[in-house]
Amino acid sequence: MDELNILITICARGGSKGIPGKNVKLLNGKPLITYTIESAKKFQAMYGADIVVSTDDGEIKDVVSKFGVQVYDRPEHLATDTAGKVETISDVLAFQEIKNDKEYDVILDLDVTSPLRTLEDLSRAFTIIKNDDDAYNIYSVSPANRNPYFNMVERKDNGYYQLVREGIFLSRQTAPEVYDMNASFYFFKKSFFTSGQKASTTPKSLIYVMPHICFDLDHIIDFEFLEFLMSTKKLDFKL
Repeated sequence: MDELNILITICARGGSKGIPGKNVKLLNGKPLITYTIESAKKFQAMYGADIVVSTDDGEIKDVVSKFGVQVYDRPEHLATDTAGKVETISDVLAFQEIKNDKEYDVILDLDVTSPLRTLEDLSRAFTIIKNDDDAYNIYSVSPANRNPYFNMVERKDNGYYQLVREGIFLSRQTAPEVYDMNASFYFFKKSFFTSGQKASTTPKSLIYVMPHICFDLDHIIDFEFLEFLMSTKKLDFKL
């Protein structure tokens, strides 16, 4: 897979109920989306890529324009709470291929609300996906704090609660390893889209386990916690 055409997508809609205006909310002195644009530019400098931000929000467009990054006006039907990531990426991919008159081999999607990634993370994951001819995609994960084989339960048909996954494990360490999708980044081969995949988890997906702290900013407490870690230089890696 040499001489690849790579498209980096950054999907950032305006509406957010958990953290209003979070994509441009200041995090340690910079708009949140800035960290993802910086990641995209570092990857672009090393591997060559086109970068596009898909958004419906004027304030986001204003921030992005300062970095000289292309903006795609996201259609209204993809700017809702129910719009999925895959259909949003597919939409901007189709537009960019027509606009730039090229077919992209690999799509790297960077999530604005999970900015704790490094160029080394992206490079290692890129190498993994390139070396697997059959894989559709690879996405970032973190070791899970809870395990469905050991300490996660759900309501069963009889109205009582049991473990989510069957198995008799006396400690979490002996249970099968499970991971949390931390939403930081996703690499997709073009075959992911041409084969009609509807979700980022497929029968041919790979994972990249982050070797450092990484989490998604879903609630204001997440934002405040990350602000504290960054401002006090307590992250376990250099962003």
